Amino acid sequence: MPKRFVVAAFDFSELPRYAVDFELAEALSVAAQQLHETSTSQHTLRTAVRLAVHLLPGAEHADISVLERETRRRTLAWTDELVRTAAALSPDGDQQGHWSDLWTTPVAAIEDSAAGDGGRGRSLSGLGLRSVLSMRLRADRRKLTVLTVYAREPGAFDESATRIGRLFTAHVSIALDSVTVREQLTEAMRTRDLIGQATGILMERLDIDAAEAFDSLVRASQQENVKLRDIARHIVAARDGQ
Repeated sequence: MPKRFVVAAFDFSELPRYAVDFELAEALSVAAQQLHETSTSQHTLRTAVRLAVHLLPGAEHADISVLERETRRRTLAWTDELVRTAAALSPDGDQQGHWSDLWTTPVAAIEDSAAGDGGRGRSLSGLGLRSVLSMRLRADRRKLTVLTVYAREPGAFDESATRIGRLFTAHVSIALDSVTVREQLTEAMRTRDLIGQATGILMERLDIDAAEAFDSLVRASQQENVKLRDIARHIVAARDGQ
C-alpha cells in the first residue's frame, strides 16, 4: 500500500508520499521548494538524491553521476557509501550496457542485476542492489548527468516509479539550472571586483589611466596564457602580501 504521512517543508523523513495524484503534486511541490532553496549546485545535488529516496516508490538508495563518452562514470552525490562503492566498482561492461543506453533514451532500468543479462549489473548484484532505475537530468553531445535510484529487491521500479521519477528529475533540472546561473552571476561579480582592484593597483603603481591598466592586464593574460581573473588575483594577492 502507498505510504501516507504529513507534509513538512524541511524534514526529509516526513516528506509526503503520494497516495493519489493530488498528494503526488503536493509532495513534488515540497521537493521543488527544498531544491530551489539550495545555495550551490553541490547542495542541490545532495538534496536531490535524498529527496529521490523519499519520493520514488521502492527507492532505497540514490546517486547522481556524470557520464562522459569514452570515460567511466563519475559520481557527484550519493545517499550512502553503498552506492558510492557501487559506482567505483562498476566494470566497463556495466558502462557499455546499462549506462550507455542513456545516450539514446531518457530512462534505463535493470530489473534484476543478478540475472546476468550480458554482464550488466554484476557488481551491483554483489552489493545486494538488485533493481536500478536511471533517468537523465541533463544531456549534451559529450556529457550526461544522471539520477539513479537502487533497491535491494528485484523488479522494484514499476511504471509509477518511472513516471514520478521523470516528474522529479524535471524539477531537479530546473533547480540545477537556476543555481548554476546564480553561481555564474556571483562569480562574474567577484571577477569584476577583482579586475577593478588589479586595475587600480596598476594605475597607482605605473601612473597610468584605467584604460591603459586594463590593456596591461589583457596583454599579460594573453602572453602568459592565463585567465584574466587569475592575473588580477595574483596582482591583488601580491599587494595584500606586502
